[in-house]
Amino acid sequence: MNEQFSIAGKVAVITGAGGVLGGNIAQHFVQQGAKVVAIDIRQEQLDKRVDELKQYGPDVIGLLGNVLDVAMLESVAEQIVAKWGQIDILLNIAGGNMPGATLEPEQNFYDMDVSCWEKVTTLNMNGTVYPSMVFGKVMARQGKGCIVNVSSMAAYSAITRVPGYSAAKSAVANFTQWLGSEMALKYGDGIRVNAIAPGFFIGDQNRKILINPDGSLTDRSKKVLAKTPMNRFGDIKELNGAVQFLCSDAASFVTGALLPVDGGFSAFSGV
Repeated sequence: MNEQFSIAGKVAVITGAGGVLGGNIAQHFVQQGAKVVAIDIRQEQLDKRVDELKQYGPDVIGLLGNVLDVAMLESVAEQIVAKWGQIDILLNIAGGNMPGATLEPEQNFYDMDVSCWEKVTTLNMNGTVYPSMVFGKVMARQGKGCIVNVSSMAAYSAITRVPGYSAAKSAVANFTQWLGSEMALKYGDGIRVNAIAPGFFIGDQNRKILINPDGSLTDRSKKVLAKTPMNRFGDIKELNGAVQFLCSDAASFVTGALLPVDGGFSAFSGV
């Protein structure tokens, strides 16, 4: 591999590692020679993920962590530094949507479950901000580090039925720009903060609104593909290269950026 794109030997903290997206990126990072710290709030899921990851490399540890608990994250950071001496990469993968915050076609905005709105916005927004505070402080002491957040196509234009998720992911995009600027101004060019904006990938959280029980496409899926020039959904593994690039020396002059990985969805007007 071109050394410019290498992440070998770097200590990478991955929140939400027990989930599909976090697990996928964690596996890729282990295969690329990174030292991976898998963080999740679910112990059983975390243990299972660590066992899976160790099939690809020995430098993997799993630490129980709640991205909304600053004190808990501080303890996790201390354990990582005690073991490996530094934190080079933070991937803020923990997040997602939930059924109560997704409006059904016949529902109005006023019918939304407010408690679900609060859970979704808090998890996606604060669940990015708090780990960035804690692990970013370690990076500030080191004078180097890289943070990658996960935003959404909803940060570019409105997507129906998911108001809470859309608001939070738009906030993540803005926060990425702010923190990228703040870190560079205060600590120099050694600390970078960027985000990916995934297009449409079929997963557990959105399967029911994209795929009918018989396996056919829903009307929503047809609209998505009509606005995607590549005319297909993404494969979750297609996010790996973009994340690795942002964490590598190849992106040494990239900060505060929102990188779409979307098959052209954000670029295409539909006409």
